[in-house]
Parts: sequence; structure tokens; C-alpha cells
Amino acid sequence: MLTYPQIDPIAVHLGPLRIHWYGIMYVLGFGIAWWLARRRAMQAGSRWTPVDVDDLIYWAMLGVILGGRLGYVLFYGTAFWAQDALYPLKIWEGGMSFHGALIGVLVSLALFAWRRGRNVLDVMDFTAPLPGLGILAGRIGNFINGELWGGPTQQPWGFLVPTGPGGMLEGRHPSQLYEGLLEGLALFLILWTFSSKPRPRGAVIGLGLAWYGLVRILIELVRIPDAQLGYLAFGWVTMGQLLSLPMLLGGVALLALSRWRPVPSGNTGAAT
Repeated sequence: MLTYPQIDPIAVHLGPLRIHWYGIMYVLGFGIAWWLARRRAMQAGSRWTPVDVDDLIYWAMLGVILGGRLGYVLFYGTAFWAQDALYPLKIWEGGMSFHGALIGVLVSLALFAWRRGRNVLDVMDFTAPLPGLGILAGRIGNFINGELWGGPTQQPWGFLVPTGPGGMLEGRHPSQLYEGLLEGLALFLILWTFSSKPRPRGAVIGLGLAWYGLVRILIELVRIPDAQLGYLAFGWVTMGQLLSLPMLLGGVALLALSRWRPVPSGNTGAAT
């Protein structure tokens, strides 16, 4: 068994200003996504420009931050909101939802596509490979914060963590690292490789949704649900699984449609 290193979640103290590792991971994720998008936009035949990328990342950042916070409040924090009307604004207390961020990004990308006269699936296909490394960074931030642990385990890769303040040490699944590797790093490698060649419209975002949805549903089987919600049914169904199921089904549907009725992508070559 491994010993949890107890890393200080605050990376830098500057008087009253405290910079958390989790915030640094968000900045790192957006920076990597911007760099990757610019690299992809500069490839021969791309219909994206560096300015397009700058605006795209700006819209995506708004979607992640607003959607992630609102999603957490609505999906996981309604009890907290009932006790404190200002809870949604207290982002310094933590609480971001991946599924809320996803919804926020999809809405922001749709607005970006509408304003630029682009096909919305083309925009989503271009964007789909970008967030994987950012998800990895965010899950590392969760690990540093000592949150989102999995259930008890005796596996040698489990981490010994306290069961409570001053409690005994217990081996737990590092589910945040499972998510970082499978929902983040693996997602990036799969989609970056898959999208390196022209694919039918909707295929890349479809594969991304299907992969993330499937992996998240499986990892939730060992991840401890949020204490304020617990298991929703049968002693194992979680909110994360319910929110991931539409991703899986929607992704499979897009993949099937792109295969049965393929339409050339508008991201390369002539506009379609």
C-alpha cells in the first residue's frame, strides 16, 4: 500500500493571497488546450486560424467556469444552496461539476458556431481532443486536495488515508487518479490520434462522449459518492453515473450516424 503524501493544497502564499494547486491546474489545462488548438489550426488544409482559436478558448473557458459551478450547485449542492442563498457565488469554497462544465462548454461552442457561421458539430469535433490533458491536470488537483477518494481496497496501488480527522489509516482506491488517466490522458491520446486524419462530421465528438461516459460509469463503481447525496439506487448507482449515461448514449448515436450517413467535416478543405 502507498502512503498519501499530504500535499499542501495551497501552492503559493502571498500575504492574504493564496494560490491553490487546483486553480493552477485549471490555468494549465486551458493553456495546454490553447496550444494544442493552435498547433492543429496551423496544419495544412485547416480552416481554423490562430484568431479563431483564441476566441474559441475564451468561449470555452466561460462555459467551463460558469457551467461547472452552476452544474455542481444544481446536481450536488441544492442542500447547501437551501441553507445559503449566496452559495452559488462562493466559488472559493470549492465545488465544480464536470458534467455541468460539459453542458456549459457545449452551449458556449454552439453560440460560437452560430456567431461564426460554422457548423456546430465541426466546432465540437475540433474542440473534443483539447480538454483531455486539462482533465488529467484537474484530477491531479483533486488528488492534491485529498478529495474524491474511492472505496476501501487492499490492492498495492491503494493509498493509506485517514478515515476522518485523527482517524485510523485505511487503504482507498485513488479514483481521482483513475479518472485522470482514463478520462483525461487516455481520452486525449485516443481523440488526438483519431482526429489526426479526416473524419466524418460528428465522429470525433461522438467518440469522446462515448469514451468518457463509459469510463466514468465504470469508475463510479469504486468512487465514493458525495456525502450529501450518497447512492441513489441499489446501493451502487450514483449521480455521476446518471449524468454520464446520456453522454455514452449520445456519443454512440453520433458515431453510428457518422458511419451510416457520413458527411465530410468542414474543419479541413473546402467549406461544407
